[in-house]
Amino acid sequence: MDLSYTPEQSAFRAEARAWLEAHVPNEPLASFDTPEGFEAHRAWERTLHDGGYAMVPWPVEYGGRGADLLTWLIFEEEYYQAGAPGRVNQNGIFLLGPTIMEFGTDAQKARFLPKMASSEEVWAQGWSEPNAGSDMANIQSTAVRDGDHYVINGQKTWASRGAYAHWLFGMFRTDAESERHRGLSFILVPLDTPGVTVRPIEKLNHKAAFAEVFFDDARVPCEHLLGDEGAGWSVAMATAGFERGLMLRSPARFQQTAARLVALYQENEAEVGPAVRERVVDCWMRAEAYTLETYRTVSRLLAGGKIGAEASLNKIFWSELDLAMHELALEILGVRAELLPGAPSAGGVGDWLDGYIFALSGPIYAGTNEIQRNVIAERLLGLPR
Repeated sequence: MDLSYTPEQSAFRAEARAWLEAHVPNEPLASFDTPEGFEAHRAWERTLHDGGYAMVPWPVEYGGRGADLLTWLIFEEEYYQAGAPGRVNQNGIFLLGPTIMEFGTDAQKARFLPKMASSEEVWAQGWSEPNAGSDMANIQSTAVRDGDHYVINGQKTWASRGAYAHWLFGMFRTDAESERHRGLSFILVPLDTPGVTVRPIEKLNHKAAFAEVFFDDARVPCEHLLGDEGAGWSVAMATAGFERGLMLRSPARFQQTAARLVALYQENEAEVGPAVRERVVDCWMRAEAYTLETYRTVSRLLAGGKIGAEASLNKIFWSELDLAMHELALEILGVRAELLPGAPSAGGVGDWLDGYIFALSGPIYAGTNEIQRNVIAERLLGLPR
């Protein structure tokens, strides 16, 4: 793998850096888990879109820049380096968008992708149900065909971005006699459909990051079926591959966390022992290793390859790395680690506590790491079920 950049890639990096320096808000936006923060982030997404940076690797006709994935990785490095806002429509642009490009009709691509790129329409993820968390094959929500509509009944829970989103993508059982992963269909649901009720789920900080979504004879046009009826499992596994393997967690995210961890150690070096130094170096090295592996994966994709079960390896690696870095940061901070940034005695504690609380969920979302280890054992190592 050639780790040098072409003149064109270096020119793009300089262009993106200059644009971000001129446009990234001087003050952090309010959390997109609040009504005002949600709209502020949508406004930022429109700014990105107008500048041609909303989705760098997407085709121009769908709101992108038409660049390759290596150029996208360069942009992500500059984006995180600039401290730009989080992507409020990440479920759409990083997960559903690539899935529509792979399985959608031309009409679906034209209908959904441009409005997704600009965040005119923000998407929620509707995987989990009360009795189907990591085990998506146990989904019970139904979609019964009635003419040119599906009549949907059931419930989704822990719908990410569900409290304020406009659309939800999820799987529904279209074959009443089916079991497990058979007979499931991948359907796109507008959340303002009559019969759809959205109930926000507040976190301990009173912000609504998730929602429960109830379906009571909600009628959704059959044209919102993505892929073939009954083949939703294959579509969803492709989406899960994007979630675990590449798009959702770019290496730049962890490179910046590792850089912040190094800076935190240097600020507190006198108070911590040499063993901590070794662990900081180890975290930095792991972040760089993840970066190199991602570049290798992208190179393979550009050569015509696909993301397969090895996405589970990626998911375990980045989720455990993220948690390890935040745990170490709290250890370096000592008793100050329990303080929020606005506390009188915080003393520049930063957002390490908030990041740690979120990192705790990493081994759970996108499929628990226990499930990912089963996937690795069965599909990569060939071990018996």
